[in-house]
Amino acid sequence: MKPSLPEALQIDLRRINRDIENIIRYDKDVPRTSVLARSVLQLIRSGGKRLRPVLVIAGSRFGSAEPGRRSYQLAAAAEFIHAASLIHDDIIDRSELRRGAPSLHTQTGVTAAVHIGNYMSARVVELLSGYTSNHERFVHDLSALATAQLCLGEYEQLQHAYDYDLSLEQYLEKTRRKTAQLMAACLRVGALSADAKPETAAMLYRFGEALGMAFQIEDDILDYSATAEALGKPAGSDLARGQVTLPVLYALEDPDLGPCIRSIQPGSPAADIDAVLAAIRRGDALERSDLMRRQYLREALLAVEPLRSHPAYGQLEVLHRYFGGKTA
Repeated sequence: MKPSLPEALQIDLRRINRDIENIIRYDKDVPRTSVLARSVLQLIRSGGKRLRPVLVIAGSRFGSAEPGRRSYQLAAAAEFIHAASLIHDDIIDRSELRRGAPSLHTQTGVTAAVHIGNYMSARVVELLSGYTSNHERFVHDLSALATAQLCLGEYEQLQHAYDYDLSLEQYLEKTRRKTAQLMAACLRVGALSADAKPETAAMLYRFGEALGMAFQIEDDILDYSATAEALGKPAGSDLARGQVTLPVLYALEDPDLGPCIRSIQPGSPAADIDAVLAAIRRGDALERSDLMRRQYLREALLAVEPLRSHPAYGQLEVLHRYFGGKTA
């Protein structure tokens, strides 16, 4: 059986999970039996690939110091930021499923879920402020992403719902803010937490940003090509919610298909949405989207070419294969 990413990178996932749960367990202001504590732990234990904490630990292996307690705590903080963003994402998207299970807001109500997501973001900022000193300003990478940048990405997603005049540049910027920046910051923060050279951390950031772009584009493609069982949510849900992703942008260029796509609005019949989904699958939009994904994968390798002789370079090769490097 193919090893998981943490196994391939020889990263102790149990330690990461323990540190993630400790963020809520050791908050003296939150009773362990409270709805807040139970909801956060349920969300954390619901699964997920743990990509962001894995990136922190992989990045830390490019430093002069061994990955230690600080690196693992930062890894846990990165996953906490990501988990908080998922709560808000599901509310904005009105998504009733997350990883094949009911979304948090369907269990607690929207108001409670918003507060839980806000708590998780604020808790991370509180924790990261404790790491900050004159020589550890890099932790602001994560605390800024926990607040402004992810919120901007989510706001742009909401603002551009059913916006079929969205430009490619706007789509790429939204993707960078919503997905790629956090993944890039994880690698850089991990490297700097282990005393890596700033230029090494900068290369890892560019590598992570390119991987993050490729990762999100692949996710956009899968919404049209994968089954609901594989996705853990209804296939085609992006189109139904008016999310203008890369496949849609390319499909809009088809003079026959474009008007059909633009006709999809809130409340459109399921039959109309299904017909547009089928037409997009038949066209070349998914193939063109995959070409851009592969371009980002190539850019990722170019960004870290100077690190090829580094003992930890094999970590990057594993990451690149995991994100689709074999097809690049």
